[in-house]
Amino acid sequence: MLHLVRDTRTVVIAIIMPLVLLLLFGFAISTEVNNVRIAAVVERHNDATARILERFRVNPYFTFTGISDAATVNSMMMRGETDAALLLRDDGGREVAQIIVDASNTVVAQAATMYIQGVLQEAGAGSPVTVRTLYNPQLKSAYNFVPGIMGMIFILICAIMTSVSIVSEKETGTMNLLLVSPVKPGTIVFGKLVPYFLLSCVILAVMLTMAYTVLGLPVSRSVFTVVAVSLLYIVLSLAIGLLVSTLVSSQVAALIVSAVVFMIPVIMLSGMIFPVDNMPLPLQFVSGIIPARWYISAMRKLMIQQLPLHYILQELAVLGVMTLGILAMATRKFNSK
Repeated sequence: MLHLVRDTRTVVIAIIMPLVLLLLFGFAISTEVNNVRIAAVVERHNDATARILERFRVNPYFTFTGISDAATVNSMMMRGETDAALLLRDDGGREVAQIIVDASNTVVAQAATMYIQGVLQEAGAGSPVTVRTLYNPQLKSAYNFVPGIMGMIFILICAIMTSVSIVSEKETGTMNLLLVSPVKPGTIVFGKLVPYFLLSCVILAVMLTMAYTVLGLPVSRSVFTVVAVSLLYIVLSLAIGLLVSTLVSSQVAALIVSAVVFMIPVIMLSGMIFPVDNMPLPLQFVSGIIPARWYISAMRKLMIQQLPLHYILQELAVLGVMTLGILAMATRKFNSK
């Protein structure tokens, strides 16, 4: 504990980094598309076209750039002044709409097309379609990113801090003094893990507060379950750091193993960004050994879907087995060292 208190820079970085990542993924790095610039070409003005255009003017997802002719709209799209164009023409008394989008950015093009279709259907221009979006009706990307960021932060911070702390004892020679002291190896391990466990609890409290207030996630039906699963994952992450510290002999090696070896699989294979079900079957099996996959899955069920505890029993069982197994391996390896 004294070692951790004296190393104030590490503590500050460990607390600030999760906040920065949460804010980046919650606001800056977003899959939502807002302020879609749209222009309109109207063949014949009537009450139906006025009703449709008014919906685009008041819709917060659009920036209506006005009514123009076809040549002007084409020039605007080439200059990048509009993202989409809506052509309204009269076909025997029925309004027919054509949507033209700038597909140089496919994400914006797909989202804009869906938005425009939704507004047209609400205005009665086309066959009605009923759409109901569950769990995240506003399609906020923060809902998807927060559980993933939590899974990545704890596996990285806990593993890095623990492994570097113990390896630094090796490099300075103080670990040998501890091992020849009357203190048992298990007590040394416990003493190394407890301070970082408490620091991780502080980080967890800060992240949940940010998620429920700044990012606007719905407060979970059982916050205690969210905290309990997170604490289990924190212990697992600390155990991974302890295991890494027994396998390497320098702080640089510990950083490389903890940051590089764990970061890429967590981002790519845990389901944080890319769905696991879309991966090839061999990679799905590989993702099964990544602890973050099971934690992120549990957090999405608890925080986003608001499901009760019995829906995450599989994830809990896997995390529990991983925690016991890695702790046993790390302690045995530490004792042999």
